[in-house]
Amino acid sequence: MAALRHLRQCPSTGILISQLHTSSCASAKQHYKMLVLGGGSGGITMSARMKRMMGAENVAVVEPSEMHYYQPIWTLVGAGAKSVASSGRPTASVMPSGVKWVKSKVQEINPDTNTVRTDDGTEISYEYLIVGLGLQLHYEKIKGLPEGLEHPKIGSNYSVQTVEKTWKALQNFKEGNAVFTFPNTPVKCPGAPQKIMYLSDAFLRKTGKRDKAKVIYNTSLPVLFGVKKYADSLWDIVKRRDLQVNLRQNLIEVRADKQEAVFENLDKPGETKVFEYEMLHVAPPMGPHLVIKGSPLADEAGWLDLNKDTLQHNKYPNVFGIGDCTNLPTPKTAAAVAAQSAILNRTISKVLKNEKPDKKYDGYTSCPLVTSYNTVILAEFDYNGQPLETFPINQAKERRLMYHMKADVMPHLYWHGLLRGLWGGPGPYRKVFHLGMK
Repeated sequence: MAALRHLRQCPSTGILISQLHTSSCASAKQHYKMLVLGGGSGGITMSARMKRMMGAENVAVVEPSEMHYYQPIWTLVGAGAKSVASSGRPTASVMPSGVKWVKSKVQEINPDTNTVRTDDGTEISYEYLIVGLGLQLHYEKIKGLPEGLEHPKIGSNYSVQTVEKTWKALQNFKEGNAVFTFPNTPVKCPGAPQKIMYLSDAFLRKTGKRDKAKVIYNTSLPVLFGVKKYADSLWDIVKRRDLQVNLRQNLIEVRADKQEAVFENLDKPGETKVFEYEMLHVAPPMGPHLVIKGSPLADEAGWLDLNKDTLQHNKYPNVFGIGDCTNLPTPKTAAAVAAQSAILNRTISKVLKNEKPDKKYDGYTSCPLVTSYNTVILAEFDYNGQPLETFPINQAKERRLMYHMKADVMPHLYWHGLLRGLWGGPGPYRKVFHLGMK
């Protein structure tokens, strides 16, 4: 909030400018040594690192949003354990001081001419480009869902506009089916669709409604979780708490007026099944950012085409990427961004010196699987699905300590460490552990 007190207006356009950083007030052609696309976790983290590497005056960030959100906490917002207000801060307060903030949307990327065009017609040229545009949610790809979200019994923890609807639907649950979905696309935080199931089950037990509820998780995947060690523990929880898991079931339609959800059986094309619901949580289909998909930077599926070891583009050596927009074969999480940021920083420092990158990203990612209002299974693993655990204990067990890290420690480190480029690297939880041992 302190940053807001420093805001003043640009006389010619009325655009807000912060004294803590600069903001684009004109549409004339601009040039920067390092241009960062996206002001999410990856973009802000790397802009802070690039500021230290080459000076704030050489770095610009293109980001239209006035608010920046710590999205991993939305799981707890949807279950009533955190407020949505606690998840967001003004973008002005997280933008590195002195770095140029271009408050526009990216319209086009042309890596052959080293230029980017924004939606207001501004053309920006660059020497080096970091792409951190995230992915796009596609609620519209499920028939009846966009209008269905206007109904009170449907929510989604994947959007700031719909996360509080999850909590309202849970609070208002009386009896019947509580249905949770996982789409047939890549997703960010692939554990999130089942985390809210475990939390909802815990809430219904706490409020005496569990015996009137059937808790159902319909996932398009052929497994409950991609790493067997953690999947085995999750299956134990599913059986112990009498949760119904249906594999290879993909949501294709919502009939909100009838409180019905239609699923297709991915193993039997043409076969569908209708589930009635009292509460429905939808993880929407997701896909690559359309600006990337329509550019030469994309792979065949539309994702940013990177070398999975160095995070450098496979075709354009002055282009780099981070986070959810990339084709890196590892789950898309904030912990992955933390690990990637240190590797990418090292890669860029070597490229600037005309040297070969010497550090490799091993695919580290983490998913704190929230299983109740005070327990978490902390899954950490690499490209090959092999556990890369931080603590000298079995992390496949539900633990209160891990919940405290998820709910309280990690948000603090995100705002005050990661976004300032001060925290990250392979095994970011390991740094927390080492700090605690000192």
